[in-house]
Amino acid sequence: MLSARRGATTGTALAALLLVTAGCGPISDRKPADLRVGYDSLDGSLAVWPPRGSLAGDAAATAAITTAVREWRSPVDDRAHVPTSGILFSGQVAGSALALVAADVPGDAASWLLQLDRDGQRWRVVQATEYTDPGYLVYSDVLPVRDPDGRRYLTSARVERLLGPDGKAVAGTDGVTEPIRVPACQAVELTAALRPTASLPRGRATDRVLDLGTATEAPRYPLVRDETGAGKRALTGLDTCVLAGERGPFGSVPRRIGDREAPSSAPESWPLAKIATRSLGSVALGDGEPGELEQLSWDSASGTMTAVVYRPAGGGTPVVSPADRSTTLQAYHLPMPGRPLAVLSWRTRDVSFSAPPGTTRLVDRPGLVVVEHTDQRQTFSLADTEKTWYRSLPTP
Repeated sequence: MLSARRGATTGTALAALLLVTAGCGPISDRKPADLRVGYDSLDGSLAVWPPRGSLAGDAAATAAITTAVREWRSPVDDRAHVPTSGILFSGQVAGSALALVAADVPGDAASWLLQLDRDGQRWRVVQATEYTDPGYLVYSDVLPVRDPDGRRYLTSARVERLLGPDGKAVAGTDGVTEPIRVPACQAVELTAALRPTASLPRGRATDRVLDLGTATEAPRYPLVRDETGAGKRALTGLDTCVLAGERGPFGSVPRRIGDREAPSSAPESWPLAKIATRSLGSVALGDGEPGELEQLSWDSASGTMTAVVYRPAGGGTPVVSPADRSTTLQAYHLPMPGRPLAVLSWRTRDVSFSAPPGTTRLVDRPGLVVVEHTDQRQTFSLADTEKTWYRSLPTP
C-alpha cells in the first residue's frame, strides 16, 4: 500500500519512504489472516512503525485484536482491509490494555486510527478517527490517543523528541507519551524533532502539528499539520468546538461517499493542513468600534476551503461563517447577532461586482463587499472582459 500524501506532507519525506508488504510480520506463529504487528514501512533502513508494546509478541492478543478489527465497521458500514492494516501498539498503559491500529478502509478511501481496550480476553474498538487521505497514518509521525487524563500521543521511530504545548519535552514509553493536558475547545501546538533518515538527511527540528482539542468528536481526526506555524496564529482566540460545529467552518460541508450522504463521517470541510488567515480589513459590522474581518483558509480532502472570521473590537466573541470552497468569487453567510450578513470577497483585479437591485452595501471596497443577508435568495456576480462568475446565497 504505497500512498502519496497530498499537500499534507513534504514530498522529500516520501521520496525514500517505502512500504514492504511481502513480509509476514514479526510474530513467528502469526496466522496469515491476522493483522501484522508494526507496519512494514521503511525510511531507508529505519522501520518507521516497529512493533511496540508489551503485547506485540503475544500471538493470542494479536488474534483477538484482529477479530475486533474485523468486526468493526465505519459509519457507512465499510470494513477494514486486514492485509494492508497494522497494529502500531499493543500493550499496557497506566495499568490498562491499549491497542492502536492503522486501518486501511478502501470503501471509504480513508485511513482510520482505531483505539482498542480489553474487557477480559475480548478486545473492542472504543475510538475510531478518520483521516480522509489514504495511507496517511503510516506516513505520519505523531498520532492521537484518547486518555481519561487528557491526551497521549503515539510517536513513530523517526521522532527523537516531542515538545508539548508548553514547549517542554514529553516523556514516553514504547512510543506512547505520558498524558498531556489539552484544552477541550482550543488548538494547541506540538513540535516533533525528527532524526536524520534517508528521506530527511538532516532531520527536522520543528515538525509541527496542531491538536484541535479533546472535545473533537470521533470520527473527526484532531491533529492538523502546521508546517509553518501559520495555523497556530490563525486559530488564536478561536473556539475549535464552534469551528467544528455543523455551521462552523470545519464542520459545515457534509461528506459524500460516492452517491451517498455520509453525515456520520468526517465532513468534507474537515482540515488536513495549511490553516492560514489573511486580513480583509477593519470594518464596522456591529455596534461599537470597528473589528477585524479575516479570511480563514485550509486544505481539506476535497480541496481548499475558506471562511470568514469577524473579531469584534475589545476582545469580544469572534463570529465565524460556514465553509465555502475556494473559488473566484467567495460568498459567506456571517451570522452576526441580530443582523445576519453576506460577505463577498475576491482577489481578481479589473472586475465589476454586481448585487441585486436595492441592496445596501455596508462595506464596499475593492475585493470586499458586505451586505445584509435578507430572507430572499440573493445572487451576486463578478465580471471581467471575458467571463462572469455568479454566486447565490439562500435565505439565512
